[in-house]
Amino acid sequence: MLNKKKEHPKEKSRLHPRNRHRERYDFGQLIVACPDLAKFVKMNLYNDESIDFSDPEAVKMLNKALLKHFYQIEHWDIPQNYLCPPVPGRADYIHYAADLLRGKNYGKIPTGNEIKILDIGVGANCIYPLIGNKEYGWSFIGSDIDQSAIESADKIINSNSVLAGKIDLRLQPDPKDIFYGILQKNEPIDLSLCNPPFHASLAEAQSGTLRKLNNLNEGLITSPVLNFGGQNNELWCEGGEERFTQDMIRQSRQFLDSVFWFTTLISKQSTLKSAYDTLRRADAVEVETIPMGQGNKTSRLLAWTFLDPSEQKKWANSRWKMKSGK
Repeated sequence: MLNKKKEHPKEKSRLHPRNRHRERYDFGQLIVACPDLAKFVKMNLYNDESIDFSDPEAVKMLNKALLKHFYQIEHWDIPQNYLCPPVPGRADYIHYAADLLRGKNYGKIPTGNEIKILDIGVGANCIYPLIGNKEYGWSFIGSDIDQSAIESADKIINSNSVLAGKIDLRLQPDPKDIFYGILQKNEPIDLSLCNPPFHASLAEAQSGTLRKLNNLNEGLITSPVLNFGGQNNELWCEGGEERFTQDMIRQSRQFLDSVFWFTTLISKQSTLKSAYDTLRRADAVEVETIPMGQGNKTSRLLAWTFLDPSEQKKWANSRWKMKSGK
């Protein structure tokens, strides 16, 4: 029996104002873009069109439809067991990153393919470069420690002519290195992105996946769906998000003149204290923390730079001033 139709706000106000996904999903339009989505769309308990968000195939097909309808990505797929990212949340990160650049560029967002963004852990889905290139014309370097993820991302790029020459994929040969082995000498990077592994162990990652599935299925799931949540290196690393973030901050000092903004997504509030301590010891010149929210989930974008104000101005004048829009 269907419950009374649920009242929803017209917009998801917690998403960034420029995010294309602030309105509720229009499944009619999405099915036009991706007809294969139709078989996954059902009426839910509140008499609304929706999909089963605990079904990995349904979630993947929704992503295909969103990427095709909003970002003109005609061909997108990921291998089984790899992370299927929430497109609205990933788009939020891109837009807040653009705001960081705008804040140092006389109120204008630097756009175009001469703006170079590093995506640390590009993944099999290649999601940040797809959105960032469409929204702002940026070119990307995508790094990963997983050869199969690089091959999957490369297949996405080669299957979409609009991406030709805009995303450079690089395999990280040493999992302990984040920037070294990827960035070349005298290669300016305007901003780096990262969505670090969240959990500190495989058991913790599996428990988190199970908890997520139970939230979607009212406690009826007893074992994680293997192809829902991602590969081990996407989900966990020794020390989890906190250790990874500390390592990233320490290693970023090696490239303090090469990168304007270093940024990372922070999911746990508790990670921030140790991150601030590490940034202070690393002598970061400027640190910003930007709250982000999607649904009931809250995260933060942590950003830092080692450039002093005069160096920041010089960078903006030489690289961004004539390449700005929005």
